Amino acid sequence: MTHPTASDFWEALRDSAPVMFGYIPLGMAFGVLFQSLGYHWLFAPLAGVIIYAGSAQFMSVGLLATGVSYTEAFIATLLLNSRHVFYGLSVLNRYPKQGLARWYLIFGLTDETYSLITAKPPEFSKNSRYFVYLTGLNHSYWVIGCGLGASLQSFFAFDSRGFEFALVALFLVLLIEQVRTMKERWVIVFAVCASILAYVLIPNQFLLAAIGLCLIVVIVGARRGEVDG
Repeated sequence: MTHPTASDFWEALRDSAPVMFGYIPLGMAFGVLFQSLGYHWLFAPLAGVIIYAGSAQFMSVGLLATGVSYTEAFIATLLLNSRHVFYGLSVLNRYPKQGLARWYLIFGLTDETYSLITAKPPEFSKNSRYFVYLTGLNHSYWVIGCGLGASLQSFFAFDSRGFEFALVALFLVLLIEQVRTMKERWVIVFAVCASILAYVLIPNQFLLAAIGLCLIVVIVGARRGEVDG
């Protein structure tokens, strides 16, 4: 791992700015919903620290409200976050080979962090300290948002409708950045087609199906490249 420098931190702070503007309001929305269940507001930021999975945390609000079993909650969370397995396999070679930093980076890998990491050129993988800063900053934005929403709701009841659009806007910004840095635009076209096909055939699990189709194409393409090379 390279030695930490101030430039690494400021670059991570600059790159994570779009995530901050999405995570804080979205985390606030989660905090408001979570605190409405009657728990102490401190449990909302604690969930952000320990769980750190936006979609799973929002789902947990409904699970807690309906009183499902631990087994059902575990299965639902596993299925919802199983897409991160595909993300992780594609960035492991960019992470440190060992140490606490590697485990934290694996734990802190979210959709948005993955998008920012893969937007960097392959040679940037040597600077693993940047990845630690980036992951930590994104994590802190989410925890701050969860804490703000829960604490404010505990003192001032307010309407949080529309907060969830922050996630959609964030994904669009990150997608634009990805398209700008990609050299092979056909991947985007195929991903869109795979998503549409998966939604038509398997609407309940179309995300996993679409990721699976894309993964198969990437593996086949990589093997053909090795053979041709």
